[in-house]
Amino acid sequence: MGADQKGAGITREDTTRWRQSSRALLPSPLAAVAGALLWGLFLGANAWVFLTFAEWHTPSRMTALVLLFFLGGTIAFPLGHIAYRLTSRRDTVEARFAAAFLSFAVMTIGVTAGLYALQYRLYYAQWHGSFLSVEWVLQFVFTTAGALYQFAVVGLRVYFPWGFAALFLLALHYAAKPR
Repeated sequence: MGADQKGAGITREDTTRWRQSSRALLPSPLAAVAGALLWGLFLGANAWVFLTFAEWHTPSRMTALVLLFFLGGTIAFPLGHIAYRLTSRRDTVEARFAAAFLSFAVMTIGVTAGLYALQYRLYYAQWHGSFLSVEWVLQFVFTTAGALYQFAVVGLRVYFPWGFAALFLLALHYAAKPR
């Protein structure tokens, strides 16, 4: 086979096109940092207000949960932006709104639940079996599933009503921006 035949390899043009399309998925560094910090700060403040009105009397646990929601929002923002770019191929405002709403909701809840499950797993690891044993794998799977279930039942309510309202405003902001 000659080097001039089609399908012989990846060309420089293919690489350039891939770089340009992958860069379009990413937010600018300033937008990523500013958006992540703002989203994280808002979700952390939202959790603090929720827990204060729920009359939590243990400041250390309240601080840990506020930090968990802050980190979840901070990590989820750039991922939500990328998911939005991948799913918002249509030019209609409604489609962009739906893509932004779902992307940021799924990423925010998913990352925060994942962080919660990781912390939950770290706490219970002291009672689990030997690493990578059948017993350990079962304990890991069921501990993680239990943590995700617990977050779904107890943790999701922390987002209401202000986290939901912020998500709505964020989706409106993304829908109003032209692609």
